[in-house]
Amino acid sequence: MKTPTASSVHCLLRRPVATRPGNLQCTIAASITTASTTSSSSLTTTSSTTHCPSYTPTRQQTARAFSVLNRPPPNYPGHVPLTRIERATLALGSGVLSLANPYRGDLIAVCGEATATPYFIHRLHRAMLASATGRRILRDRPRIKSGSLDLPRLRALPRTTVGGTYAAWLDREGVSPDTRSAVRYIDDEECAYVMQRYRESHDFLHALTGLPVVREGEVALKAFEFANTLLPMTGFALLAVATLKPSERARFWDVYGPWALRNGLRSDEVINVYWEEEMETDVQGLRRRLGIEQPPDLRDIRKREREERWKQKQGMAGAAVAGS
Repeated sequence: MKTPTASSVHCLLRRPVATRPGNLQCTIAASITTASTTSSSSLTTTSSTTHCPSYTPTRQQTARAFSVLNRPPPNYPGHVPLTRIERATLALGSGVLSLANPYRGDLIAVCGEATATPYFIHRLHRAMLASATGRRILRDRPRIKSGSLDLPRLRALPRTTVGGTYAAWLDREGVSPDTRSAVRYIDDEECAYVMQRYRESHDFLHALTGLPVVREGEVALKAFEFANTLLPMTGFALLAVATLKPSERARFWDVYGPWALRNGLRSDEVINVYWEEEMETDVQGLRRRLGIEQPPDLRDIRKREREERWKQKQGMAGAAVAGS
């Protein structure tokens, strides 16, 4: 007489919340155990694994060894799988060139992607999964573009709101939210979106802190992002401190560096801010909620320094004329 057959079916969803069709990844593991009534009561176990019809390659599969002549198919539109040597070369080359020219956003983006794996982007992904708001962002996958943000509406909001502050900052700095390049070199499709979200949220942090798009302001914000996200590219960007003017370098070590470290470590994970839902929020209230204190106005400090230098030059010129 045979004993009854026992089976267990486990389905692992990629997200802990509802997922849209096409983004669901499911793995079904079925184990069938059969016991026979022999004197030794031997036990035989058979395991099998199948995949849901909507399954797409995962990062574990694409992480297998391959060569440039045997490259696996992309995991999402625009994806370029890289070998370890290619990834290391890309990280080193883009990192060196972006230090030489910190205004090359494309090189900074490539360096960020090449150095984010295998650990750091997954840490950021887990931080989003641990937050209810982060999970909603992963489910909805909003994009920060001028069309989706409705900039004319944001410009009409009070300057005390997040949306009004953001629009005013874009206009003052002459920046557009449509300049962020698409992620290409991160294998996991959902982690690629996490990197895209971080990249497109960067200007909101500029607006929230008031830091301008100048080398000194970018270095200060990258220091904050490094303390908050741990992405290696933001840490490498701190090497640009050496390229600052002596007065700017001293100001970073005395003012903006300590501010960035203190606020980046103590504040909430900024990747979990659903910016699109905060447009009418009081900007001071959002800073308090996140635990971010606004640093001294760098643009105002730089303006006063320029005016002081101009006055000194005028004084020296007047003294030269009087002496002649």
